[in-house]
Amino acid sequence: MKNRRNRRFNREPDIRHNKYIRAREVRLINHDGSNLGVVDTRDAMDKAKQVGLDLVEISPNANPPVCRIMDYGKHKYEIDKRKKDAKKKQSVVKVKEVKYHANVEEHDYMTKMRHMREFLEDGNRVKCTLWFRGRENTHTEIGFELYERIKVDVEDIAYAEQEPKLAGKNLSMLLSPGKKKKK
Repeated sequence: MKNRRNRRFNREPDIRHNKYIRAREVRLINHDGSNLGVVDTRDAMDKAKQVGLDLVEISPNANPPVCRIMDYGKHKYEIDKRKKDAKKKQSVVKVKEVKYHANVEEHDYMTKMRHMREFLEDGNRVKCTLWFRGRENTHTEIGFELYERIKVDVEDIAYAEQEPKLAGKNLSMLLSPGKKKKK
């Protein structure tokens, strides 16, 4: 059995270059951008060595594969840089949860409402959960009335993506930032 360390270093790279290119012949693009046509892979590697650069496979799915004479390290650096820039620009939407009880007092309601508004203004979705304890479960209409009040209080910055839904002892609703699109 081979040593684990050797297996890790013998792995083929994600972007094929030089000796990792498997095709017999490739469509070669010179380092200055000119097309040299379809060439044997070994000849292409020799031309790359003469210039002091690498042979990098640009389009592996083409027939024959397209390869370019370029600096492999610089190419990989630019790809990684583009990926990092794309990752910076994307935004991750989180789902925050606010829990209520059926007999919530006014001050608690206002505090939770303030937190909910902060979450929505930051661009996060908010899941409102109301948990019925004991005999409160017989009066689920209290929970639905509370959720109607919540929807009215946040209608300027959010809309109910998922209407209040009762599942066992829990009543839940999902709010999303923004205004609901009219049909």
